[in-house]
Amino acid sequence: MISVIIPAYKEPEALDLCLQSAIEGQIHNNQIIVVVDGYYDLNKEVLEKYKDKIDILDLGENQGLCRATNLGVYNASNELILIVNDDNVFPSNWDTYLTKMYTPNSVISPNQIEPTPSMFRQFHIKDLGRDPKTFDLKAFWKYEVNLIEDKIEETGSTLPIFMSKKDYLKIGGWDESYPGHWVVDWEFFMKCEMVGMKMLRTYNCHFYHFVSLGTRLPEDTVKNQQIEQQCHEYFYYKWGTYAKHNPINNSKLIF
Repeated sequence: MISVIIPAYKEPEALDLCLQSAIEGQIHNNQIIVVVDGYYDLNKEVLEKYKDKIDILDLGENQGLCRATNLGVYNASNELILIVNDDNVFPSNWDTYLTKMYTPNSVISPNQIEPTPSMFRQFHIKDLGRDPKTFDLKAFWKYEVNLIEDKIEETGSTLPIFMSKKDYLKIGGWDESYPGHWVVDWEFFMKCEMVGMKMLRTYNCHFYHFVSLGTRLPEDTVKNQQIEQQCHEYFYYKWGTYAKHNPINNSKLIF
């Protein structure tokens, strides 16, 4: 069994599709935790729709993705956890595929399908829809099945991430001292590498990703750009150098 952690922001249409795909696509009755990071009323209709099949953790006010993710993990009742953004869509049979691939002391990234070119060369680029309202879930599932490969590489370090709760806590989770969520995931992956964990990517299932719907809202653009820069500067302050990314294997090690 898996505990899924889904921090929810202010994209109820994306959250609706995310939850539908997670619930209808699972084989087992996994724990699905939706961490409502503020904007409860905005997401209320979707949360009510799935209330009998999910656990809701309401933070009351916006506390940021890092704290929302950490609190979600703390509330996980299963040892295996899957951290997913609310703008992701689950493939069919996702839980059996991921459980099959789990190995201790590892962070497993299921591959992703994105509609536009990505900095991550392992991603499969295919525009199956850019709007959750019109996205065809059954068509995605039919397409995704044809991509499945029994292949795993040491090119992880991208979300979603599948790992043990114990390993997540051993690393300290997301660092909540950052002024925003940018760079924090890169630092988390770097720390996993530093303690010898394997950063794996599996191609036996692919999640669809709409690419940061919640942070691309026009009214937030300038603010988000400023916070992103502050996050990079904070990483520099903390580690003495800026965050780095190896475009071949996605390693984040700076030493």
